[in-house]
Amino acid sequence: MNNRRYAHTSTLLQNGKVLVSGGASDYFFATAELYDPSTGTWTLTGSMNNGRYWHTASVLSDGNVLVAGGELYFDYINSTRTAELYNPSTGFWTLTSSMNLERYLHTATVLADGNVLIAGGYNYNNNMSNVSFTAELYNPLTRSWTMVNSMNSKRVHHTATLLTNGYVLVAGGAYYSYSDVINSVELYNPSTRVWTLTSNMNIGRVAHTASLLADGKVLIAGGMDQNDVLNTTELYDPSTGTWEMTGNMNAQRLLHTASILSNGNVLVAGGFNDFSTNYCLNSAELYNPSTGAWTLTSNMNEARCQYAASVLQNGKVLVSSGTGNNETDFTNSAELYSY
Repeated sequence: MNNRRYAHTSTLLQNGKVLVSGGASDYFFATAELYDPSTGTWTLTGSMNNGRYWHTASVLSDGNVLVAGGELYFDYINSTRTAELYNPSTGFWTLTSSMNLERYLHTATVLADGNVLIAGGYNYNNNMSNVSFTAELYNPLTRSWTMVNSMNSKRVHHTATLLTNGYVLVAGGAYYSYSDVINSVELYNPSTRVWTLTSNMNIGRVAHTASLLADGKVLIAGGMDQNDVLNTTELYDPSTGTWEMTGNMNAQRLLHTASILSNGNVLVAGGFNDFSTNYCLNSAELYNPSTGAWTLTSNMNEARCQYAASVLQNGKVLVSSGTGNNETDFTNSAELYSY
C-alpha cells in the first residue's frame, strides 16, 4: 500500500476494486487508495476532504461510497459529524450534508430501501455523558440526515447486522470504556423506526465481530468483557430471538476481522490476544456453521490488529495494513487468503 494506516475502512466497490480510506499512523489520513485484484496493485485515488479514522464506509445502491464521522486527532476528544461521497467513476470525493451529531466508533448499515442507518458511537469527546444512544438515517436520494428513535442503551464499539428480514441487530459494545461492557441486544425495525430489546447475549463483549450466516443466524466472535480478551462465540437465531453458545475459537481475539467465505465458512484472523500488552496475532481460523467448530488455518504473514478485510469478487480475502505488536508498529503491507 502507499500509506501505513490503522483504523481505516476497506470497501468492495461494484467494479470489483477495493477502496481503502482514512485511518491513522504517525498522523491521521485523508488519503484513499484502490486495490485492483486483476493486477494486484495499489493506486492512490482522490483524497477525502477531511482526514478521519474509526469512521464508517458504506456502498450505496448507485455505487458511490458514503463515509461518515470519525476521529480527527489523537487526543480522543475531537470527532466529526461530516460525511462525504466517493464516486468510483471519477475518483473524487464530494461533501454531503453532515450528520446531526459528531460520532466515531459507531456503526453504519445499508438498509433494504437504500437508506443508511447510523447508530451509537462516541459523541464529540471521550466521556460517559457523550457516548450516544442516538441513531439517524441518511437518504441517498435527498442527501439528507434524519434523526430516528434512539436505542435503549448507549453503545460504542458494538456491532450492527442487517438480518434477512430487513431488521438490524445491534449487539453489545460499551457504555463508555472497556470496563463498562454490556450484553444487551436490540432490533431496529425500518418500517416503524423503533428499537426493541431482544434477549441478551450470554457474555457482554465489546470490539467483537458479527457475521450473518447462510441460515440467517448471526455469529458473534471474540471481543473483550470487563476483564479479559475472549475466545467465546455465540449464535443469535432471529426466528426465536435467542442466543446459544457455540464452539470456542482457538485463540482469544479483540479488534480482529471476520469474513464470510463463499462456502459459508467464516474466516477470523489476527487481533489482540492480550490487550494490556498490545500482543497481536498472525493466526487465523475457520468456523464451520454445520459443525459449530473452529479449525486453525494458515497464518497471515504478519501479525495484525486494527486492520481491515474485504472479500473480493473472486472469493479471496484481502487484509490490509494495521498495527503490529505495539501501537507504533504500523504496516503498509497487504496479503490475500485463498482457499
